[in-house]
Amino acid sequence: MVDPLLRLLGTVLNNVGPGINIVLINGVTGDVQKTAHFDMYGGDVKPLMEFLKSIQSGSVALMASYDDPSTKLTEEARELIAELGSSSVKSLGFRDNWVFVGGKGAPVQSDFEKLLKNDHGKNKYDNWPELIEIQGCIPRYLGGGGR
Repeated sequence: MVDPLLRLLGTVLNNVGPGINIVLINGVTGDVQKTAHFDMYGGDVKPLMEFLKSIQSGSVALMASYDDPSTKLTEEARELIAELGSSSVKSLGFRDNWVFVGGKGAPVQSDFEKLLKNDHGKNKYDNWPELIEIQGCIPRYLGGGGR
């Protein structure tokens, strides 16, 4: 079985890159609204912040790091991601592996988040932590459907 996220985001679709990769999904219909990636090592944080500020209430945001998600990530950008339900974004560091699913307007912290810190003494792949995954059914409240 192919991971559903790979159908939305990947090198074959040419919509991923180093930094933070995001898929926005309509929380009611499940339709993909946007995909984007933001280079947080060599790029500028402003486009990421504009993207985060443009997310509509009721949208589901799927985020995954690739290479470095944090070098240019400002406190304001971290707060915008935290408002989507992330509890780990504030401690996100250089080359950490991070996956997160949150919702604009969600009343609680997301249970769909994993962070694996880059630790040269514990990394599986030399300078890189091992792969992480999350899976499960996203509750309606993350999609803005209410309960």
